[in-house]
Amino acid sequence: QVQLVESGGGLVQSGGSLRLSCAASTRTFSRYAMGWFRQAPGKEREFAAGISRSGDNTHYADSVKGRFTISRDKNTVFLQMNSLKPEDAAVYYCAAGLMVESSTVPVNRWQFGNWGQGTQVTVSS
Repeated sequence: QVQLVESGGGLVQSGGSLRLSCAASTRTFSRYAMGWFRQAPGKEREFAAGISRSGDNTHYADSVKGRFTISRDKNTVFLQMNSLKPEDAAVYYCAAGLMVESSTVPVNRWQFGNWGQGTQVTVSS
């Protein structure tokens, strides 16, 4: 099991930026692909961004492509969010999934076995 703790959420104006962080408590962080999902009130939890074990490959939902950037370093994964829109408001969850292939970027919820508690992002218009 991996414990994941997100931070960095908050209130931001439309067009602003936030950087989310997710600290993973594991000695084998390099074995996990990482992802960020988000869930708005009344909606399903959806994939936002993912990064492979190696960090060489990333994948983004169309809705955030060009505005969000996922990265990883040591035992932390980051989500840089720029040009935020009111529709980006949600609880953002960090997720970790064991991957055999170092270059695979998982995008489905079932591929992630470990989840953080979430951090709230609010975007005012």
